[in-house]
Amino acid sequence: MKSKSSGFTLVEIMIVVLIIGILLAIAVPNFVKARQSSRVQTVVGNLKQIEAAKEQWAMDTGASSSASPTNADLTPTFLKKWPSGPVGDGTDYVANDMATLPTFKGQDSDDFQNPASKAAAIAAAGL
Repeated sequence: MKSKSSGFTLVEIMIVVLIIGILLAIAVPNFVKARQSSRVQTVVGNLKQIEAAKEQWAMDTGASSSASPTNADLTPTFLKKWPSGPVGDGTDYVANDMATLPTFKGQDSDDFQNPASKAAAIAAAGL
């Protein structure tokens, strides 16, 4: 009577490892892209909130179009707290004057949303 030992053969284990490797090769780039996309959307959202806070500040104070609000002018009255980016810190966000859009590491929300400048803005901001 022959006894057959139970277990996996080397070929079966190698096939499983190969399948897992293929799945990882497909999934990892998608996760990286999703993370970058969420960081960009966070920055754009924060820039829009700062712009809205600047407009409210200007209306409440009667500021001119050349006025430049500071972080202290906008928080906590118009912004609950000054945003800190998905990378970097709160000093990366600059409100700028009323005639200029707020920026994150020198890039404004239009730079992140315009297909022609999006890749350059993401690279410049380190997202």
